Amino acid sequence: MAVIISIVNQKGGVAKTTTAVNVGAALGNMGKRVLIVDLDPQGNATAGLGISGASKRSLENTTYDVIMGETRPADAVVSTKFKNLWLMPSTQALAEAEIKLLRFENKNMQLKKAILQIKDNYDIIIIDCLPSLGVLALNGLNACDRLIIPMQCEPYSLEGVAELISTVKRVKKSSNRNLQIMGIVFTMVDSKLKVNREVMMSIKSKFPDDIFFNAEIPRNVKITEAPSHGEPIMYYDPASKGADAYARLAKEIARKCKSIEEML
Repeated sequence: MAVIISIVNQKGGVAKTTTAVNVGAALGNMGKRVLIVDLDPQGNATAGLGISGASKRSLENTTYDVIMGETRPADAVVSTKFKNLWLMPSTQALAEAEIKLLRFENKNMQLKKAILQIKDNYDIIIIDCLPSLGVLALNGLNACDRLIIPMQCEPYSLEGVAELISTVKRVKKSSNRNLQIMGIVFTMVDSKLKVNREVMMSIKSKFPDDIFFNAEIPRNVKITEAPSHGEPIMYYDPASKGADAYARLAKEIARKCKSIEEML
């Protein structure tokens, strides 16, 4: 039975998709069977795993079809060329679901119902959520066991995370009692910038120490280049600092998942 992790932050540009793709690939390389669910109409996780352009347009089934109940979840999963890594892809069509789901009685539970049908096929399922706290994002929160929050070290980060945590508390109280935050990971860290460290220390003062991952993701040009080549960083440049950082983060996540499996 899979541990289901949503990667969430309603603020854009904080490396949610980058983290989903690279952690997924690193976990797959460690021998875990991993499914990435692209829950963002931009489809960046889909492109980052090598499905773009004509390949994306030719997809028969996507996350949209699954969310809308128009196809079986297993029929929307495609294999990737990366070890132990599968994908439920997304296209712009998913944007329509944000409106169409409003007429569903259980509009916030559609993804959970779908994932329950396939969770035994994987060790870890990673949901790459869109930068929003709307209906699709709530589907991501209700479908998962744990959250990972990527956070950029910049002055306005704390405000966004405070709003997210407030939403998490509401979801936990109303519809997903087991929901917990697995951890916060700092992304795009430039240790040379004093403001980065100052913001990081300020954020850490607001939360318990054990909520933060030890691994920090550096600002690294190779991480930025990899998506345009349709490859996770560990395949695009395995010797880079970015690949090493995501490998260390994946090891932390794997250890936490092992503890969660014992409780589930």
